[in-house]
Amino acid sequence: METLIRLETIIAQRRDADPATSYVAQLNHRGLPVMARKLGEEAVEACVAALSGSREELVGEAADVLFHLLVLLGAKDIELRDVLAELDRREGVSGIDEKNSRSE
Repeated sequence: METLIRLETIIAQRRDADPATSYVAQLNHRGLPVMARKLGEEAVEACVAALSGSREELVGEAADVLFHLLVLLGAKDIELRDVLAELDRREGVSGIDEKNSRSE
């Protein structure tokens, strides 16, 4: 968790940096649709790696998914701790029950 918290801090610091020197700044400069699309691309790549890639490929793609998720969350002013609190709230609740409660 410490790594994700550090990464969240670095992403926040780089959000307004020069897009010529910071990938995070480039993503933020290009806007939410680009950030969301990039997260989707990375998620698909992680799925492909899970099905046909090596362990190392999946680890790398999973890291890309987490990075791009944190970039997108930061752009929406959502902190990692808020996501973790939601996971804590769901702990001990059946995934089926939790999903059904959202459709009511």
